Amino acid sequence: MKKRLLVLEDGTVFTGTAFGSDRASQGEVVFTTGMTGYQETISDPSFYGQIVTLTYPMVGNYGINRDDFESITPAIRGFVVRELAKTPSNFRCDLTLDDYLTSKDIPGIEGIDTRKLTRIIRSKGSVKAILTAADEEVNVSEVIAQLQTTPAITHHVREVSPKAAYPSPGRGKRVVLIDYGMKHGILRELNKRDCDVLVVPYNTSAEEILAWHPDGIMLSNGPGNPEDVQEGIETVRNLIGKVPMFGICLGHQIFSLASGAKAFKLPFGHRGGNHPVKDLRTGRTDLTSQNHGYAIDIESLQDTDLELTHIALNDGTCEGVRHKKYPIFTVQYHPEASPGPEDSNHLFDEFIEMMEVEAGKGKQHA
Repeated sequence: MKKRLLVLEDGTVFTGTAFGSDRASQGEVVFTTGMTGYQETISDPSFYGQIVTLTYPMVGNYGINRDDFESITPAIRGFVVRELAKTPSNFRCDLTLDDYLTSKDIPGIEGIDTRKLTRIIRSKGSVKAILTAADEEVNVSEVIAQLQTTPAITHHVREVSPKAAYPSPGRGKRVVLIDYGMKHGILRELNKRDCDVLVVPYNTSAEEILAWHPDGIMLSNGPGNPEDVQEGIETVRNLIGKVPMFGICLGHQIFSLASGAKAFKLPFGHRGGNHPVKDLRTGRTDLTSQNHGYAIDIESLQDTDLELTHIALNDGTCEGVRHKKYPIFTVQYHPEASPGPEDSNHLFDEFIEMMEVEAGKGKQHA
């Protein structure tokens, strides 16, 4: 078995066993707390540029199947686990996790102390790291110096957003879905409700979107810093008040920034399928699926037309807002789950209902 190193920019070095691709890879190392759903995690575009660590100890025991992908091409830079299951057992299994990562040219490392790594990230924040071979040709001091001088990745969204628009037809409400790095679970939920969806790139103008005469607009999830997506912010600013909108994760952040709020980077982010969120309107608490490294500053909402609707019970950060004047609401978490609990799936029904109400108003005025 080949040995592999995971080298952090603070000088910490983990030695483990290689799996997946043989290539070296650099990225921001983060952790996610989900007990299942590693296939969805690997294929989630919001992990673009990141080396993903799973806190659950054994990974790969049900293999990879054809049904649980959230995108066609994985965007992660590496995969870190405590123990890799070599012989998966599940009736849906098509291939092993090792074989899948090899086919997608993504390196992995197993056999390291993932609890120690997680504690480092929790105390120091997300850090840059390199997965590289453990051989005499690798100079660890040079690797650390490279990490410390290499700038962080920016403009993640343009790497994962589609280059051209495409339809996902239905006979229900007409929805334009702005794809900042969409999980396919969002599209599945809209299709399940028979929406006639047009998926468009992140830099599509408001004029182009409105020319399709949508009943509603969906703002998808995606990776990175929302402030990097200036084209998206400008588009959403020009759409506010024109048509109902529903935003998820990065879409929530972009809408909030377009409305005058501010964002900040979390120390180590929220990633996993077990994050409790309280709905301030009903008092209900949902367990939610999350994957984000930035959050909206609650104090910055005071001078906007947005009201806070949801908070994270773990750290009190903003998890949802609603526009005070127009039919627009957004959440920081993932109501489509994939992976994770489906407690908040009802938000898609609220979006459909909101579009129907607005359509009814239009008929009254006609």
